[in-house]
Amino acid sequence: MLKVAKFGGSSVAGPEQFQKVRHIVEADPARRIVVASAAGKRFSDDHKLTDLLYLCHAHLTYGVSCDDILASIRSRFVGIRDALELRFDIEDAFDAYAARLSRDTSVDELVSRGEYFTSLLLAEYLGYRFVDAADCVFFGYDGQIDRPKTYEAIRAALGDSARIVIPGFYGRLPTGKIKVMTRGGSDISGALAAAAVDADVYENWTDVSGILMADPRIVDNPAPIDKITYAELQELAFMGASVLHEDSISPVKEKGIALNIRNTNRPGDPGTMILGDVADERVEEDERFITGIAGRRNFTILTVKKRNMNTSASLRQSLEILDRYHTPVEHITLGLDSFALVSSTAALGDGVYDVIADIQKAVRPDDIQIQEGISLVATIGRKMIAQPGTSGRLFHALGKAGINIRTIAQGADELSIIVGVENKDFEAAIRVLYGRFAG
Repeated sequence: MLKVAKFGGSSVAGPEQFQKVRHIVEADPARRIVVASAAGKRFSDDHKLTDLLYLCHAHLTYGVSCDDILASIRSRFVGIRDALELRFDIEDAFDAYAARLSRDTSVDELVSRGEYFTSLLLAEYLGYRFVDAADCVFFGYDGQIDRPKTYEAIRAALGDSARIVIPGFYGRLPTGKIKVMTRGGSDISGALAAAAVDADVYENWTDVSGILMADPRIVDNPAPIDKITYAELQELAFMGASVLHEDSISPVKEKGIALNIRNTNRPGDPGTMILGDVADERVEEDERFITGIAGRRNFTILTVKKRNMNTSASLRQSLEILDRYHTPVEHITLGLDSFALVSSTAALGDGVYDVIADIQKAVRPDDIQIQEGISLVATIGRKMIAQPGTSGRLFHALGKAGINIRTIAQGADELSIIVGVENKDFEAAIRVLYGRFAG
């Protein structure tokens, strides 16, 4: 068994969090690779080290002293070192780097030092070997990660029995310069490490006990999701749920490695296990068969009507017009003499009337109707296909609550049922559906 454990900024924010990390790592000898973010916020009014380092770069760019900011960052590292009784001379290492800073220092190099120094301290505390991400995570000239070269380097760094800590968030360009990933890049680093060594599990340790079935800002105390497939996760993310970015899961998804989202502050919670497939599941009468409910606001429905319409030709012409205006179509509903296109209101923007004018010229419809202020709400679950009558129960629950459905769509893989409701009913619809299927 081999596990890669990535710890986010909140998990390494201070000495107490470092202690929790060590207890977690020591509890399972399979956790042989640890990937660390930069120290995050310790309390609500605190600052992430990454944010402070970005601020330092802004000061350097405009010729403003950043000595106070650097002193604050240095103090954080020294405080962690002293509280944990480590021996690493963080003062000299940090001061030597700070002395080299100038207006010419790249922003990527500077902000990567949060992960770099945090990981140096964590490696000593765990008794693991530190491996600089600049020596094992490589980008190509196109700015994309060179996975074959990266995988080979990480495998070599681990060796047969080593235990290593790798900083997340950054790697090296072919020119030798440091390049950082997008925010949340440490998740990507962890996934790359797991894929490189064909880990059995990639653990992503953060400050929540997995993915919730609904937005806790809308539903009180929504239940956590114990198991979810990558396909369901993509559906939830597409519909606006706050989950891992696709770039941070694709390396492990492609290799069929399970991803476990865990809570550093509640290590006993099982979290959410994300799997390639959950085979041979049978749905019992009283078992929850909905995985999650998510949605997004502010869509527009364009309905085109014409008697004896050549639907395929008219639909193709309309889609080409929307494409010219760089407006993606989220959903399409077809009727005998009509079709409806659902697009983001923001994407349509002020061009909506130009779109309508162009469709009128191309299709010559009897009528075009426009409905703005629409929200899309998706009920997602891999088990729905085995449960007859799901749509009927969904529509009945919304109707009983007085929520009018303006459009309906179902995913081709039957993982989701999507309804369009008015923006004013968005939160109510999510609460109703959660109460009907998960409450």
